[in-house]
Amino acid sequence: MIPSIPQPKALQAAYTAYVVVFFIFLALPLVVVAAFAFNDSQFPSLPWEGFTWGWFFGDTRPMIGAFHERGILRAIGTSAFVAVGVSALSVAVGLSNAFLFNRYRFRGQGVLYIFMLLPLVVPGIVLGISILVFSSRVANIAWDMSQWDIEALRPGLTLVILGQFSFIATIATLVIGARLQKFDRTLEEAAMNLGAGRLTAVRTVTLPYLAPALIGAFVVAFLMSFENFNTTLMLVGSDAPLTIAMFDRLKEGSTPLLNAVSLLLMLGSSLLALVMIAFQRKG
Repeated sequence: MIPSIPQPKALQAAYTAYVVVFFIFLALPLVVVAAFAFNDSQFPSLPWEGFTWGWFFGDTRPMIGAFHERGILRAIGTSAFVAVGVSALSVAVGLSNAFLFNRYRFRGQGVLYIFMLLPLVVPGIVLGISILVFSSRVANIAWDMSQWDIEALRPGLTLVILGQFSFIATIATLVIGARLQKFDRTLEEAAMNLGAGRLTAVRTVTLPYLAPALIGAFVVAFLMSFENFNTTLMLVGSDAPLTIAMFDRLKEGSTPLLNAVSLLLMLGSSLLALVMIAFQRKG
């Protein structure tokens, strides 16, 4: 609807109702998950047995809280390690790609750009299977030819990082490239006219301008990596990230512990999103 154009009251009421229902549809499952994290029961369902912090801070069975469950804490640490690695690689490659596609013109650039975007339209589970099959084949060939077992090509954290990086780097490229397109290159030229070299001009003028986009790309990459499931499921080894650990727990039976972990994830994601918005506004 266009606010400046008068609309019938019935249409305005229908539009308002649609917006309200839409946001209730989005928020209600999250609210239910959060509420049952405080239910003093072994099951995340009605009836309500009373309020408790046990699923966060409990240290005795059967109510072991999220902050005392070693398996969950270990999985959170694993996810954070993977997310930091993926984010750092994605921002570094995304920055290089942004300069490549914005500053240079060369034959086949359009085709290369399309190939860069392809991981975004490929289903995550297909991407994970493809990477697993390819890496396993390379590892088997290396073993057959030289008896060299390349553990990095076997299911494990290294392969998880590479698998997530294969599509998250594209997101980082788009985020950084969008800001680089708005940059006034005459500022670099002015710096070089004052005696700065090309790299010095980029380091002192361009990169500070790109700082909000770099931080935003890092946060987006971190969140996408931390919550990724499909690709990770195909590539994970013995050290399971949080999404895989929660999936394994869910197969055994859901408890409010998973609700508590989900609530912590929602709060953490919201905090990171607020940090990203703050840096975007600052920029």
